[in-house]
Amino acid sequence: MPAIGDVARLAGVSKATASRALSGRGYVADDTRLRVQDAAARIGYIASPDAASLVTGRTKNVGVVIPFVNRWFFGEVLEGIERSLLAAGYDLTLYNLAQVGPDRDRVFDFFLARKRVDAVIAVGVDLTDREVGVIARRDKPLLALGGSAHGAPRLAIDDSAAAALATEHLLQLGHTRIAHLAGAGAGAASRSVQGLRLMGFLEAMDAASLTPVGGRRGVVEAEMTLPGGYAAGLQLLGHPGHRPTAIFAASDELAFGAMRAAERLGIPMPSELSIIGIDGHEYAELFGLTTIEQYPGEQGRRAVERVMRLLGEASDGDGQADDTPLATRLVVRSSTTSAPR
Repeated sequence: MPAIGDVARLAGVSKATASRALSGRGYVADDTRLRVQDAAARIGYIASPDAASLVTGRTKNVGVVIPFVNRWFFGEVLEGIERSLLAAGYDLTLYNLAQVGPDRDRVFDFFLARKRVDAVIAVGVDLTDREVGVIARRDKPLLALGGSAHGAPRLAIDDSAAAALATEHLLQLGHTRIAHLAGAGAGAASRSVQGLRLMGFLEAMDAASLTPVGGRRGVVEAEMTLPGGYAAGLQLLGHPGHRPTAIFAASDELAFGAMRAAERLGIPMPSELSIIGIDGHEYAELFGLTTIEQYPGEQGRRAVERVMRLLGEASDGDGQADDTPLATRLVVRSSTTSAPR
């Protein structure tokens, strides 16, 4: 197997120069770098990550913890992260994080504590102080994308403002009987994504001097999936006497399920029921769903950009403030219209 010394001899440079040229660390003249790279390619030399790690103290690997890998939003974020890490010359190690229990504990107490990663990105999960402490004690940068991690940098949309905007869209259409399909645990976890979206909805309703209607006090919690939205939609819309004329769903998949429930119950949309979601799901246009669009692939790219800065691998980039909320926009389609008379 070719070694770095073979590359150096073929390129006519020292082993230290060859190592710098192939790792990208330290100054090497452009013509020398090209000569070393050509020599490495000619003899099939591949740098050893373990050897490089001993020299630099870096593994060129980022750990990503994520609660779901089979849901659209998380899949899009993960693709954005993966592409950006590869472009930066980094590998990705993925951990599918359980909600609670020993499997989740093992991720932090064993894998992240003992395996070699340079940084951790937590996507859409709320980390406990103990979990944050496990990573901090290893002196590894931690970034929360969408979820929360006390004391760690965070990138996210303004979930409360996005929910308020969705609710205000329904109010401006003249709806007064509005219900909310909230994410599971929204009422108990006020700083979670689903909790912040519930808060934005309630604040917009309170500003309009209105009380949510339908279901149990106008708010029904469900898993943020299409089946969850379908089951919750049947519950919310099943009683004609307490039926809302509009629903704000905490995710597009919840909204899709609610639309299917309305169809099952024979409720015409949007003439008798308007529905709006949050996400900008790839199927939103197919369903004609009005939504507050966000951009998960771009969020993944931004997360990697931030981590590279934390690792000293990149400059401040575009200069955008780290605490600036990620972009969203209202996209109006056929699922919302004026309130019925």
